[in-house]
Amino acid sequence: MSSPRVAAFGTESDKVLKFLQTEFSKLQTGRASAALVDHLEVEAYGHRQQLKTLAGVTVQDARSLVIQPWDRSILANVEKALQTANLGTSPVNDGQVLRINLPPMTEERRKELTKVVQKLAEEAKITIRQHRQAVLDKIKTEEKNEDARFTQQDELQKLVDKVNLQIEELRKKKEQEVMTV
Repeated sequence: MSSPRVAAFGTESDKVLKFLQTEFSKLQTGRASAALVDHLEVEAYGHRQQLKTLAGVTVQDARSLVIQPWDRSILANVEKALQTANLGTSPVNDGQVLRINLPPMTEERRKELTKVVQKLAEEAKITIRQHRQAVLDKIKTEEKNEDARFTQQDELQKLVDKVNLQIEELRKKKEQEVMTV
């Protein structure tokens, strides 16, 4: 029997985990992935839009991406967005599609990315702690029954421990992916 406050925390923690996974997917690990460029903002039709809404992104092989805008008139804008994205390479424009050949990652770059992964995981844990504190404060002020208060606090702590474990597992998995040559 989970309280509404603890259930709300569960919902918030799910959002934090999804956000962390999204951020991890944006990190270049030496293998081509559409997630590297999907989120890029492109100036098109007078607005800034995400690349995934303007073009098809295909993984050609382990180190190559092909980006095909649905409207060729925005090809130059997409190319400009890719150049400013700092992917470590320049897109090749053949008039129809853009090709990106990702360079092999250096050991130094892998170590930098590992630090970024650790930072993102720590930020997720901080967010979880902030949500936990907000829920704890609500439980302490709104719950008059002492037994119910302790039960809810215990449920909340178990959920926090579970979420922190999931964050650690995601971090370890991503670090391993980054360090794999």
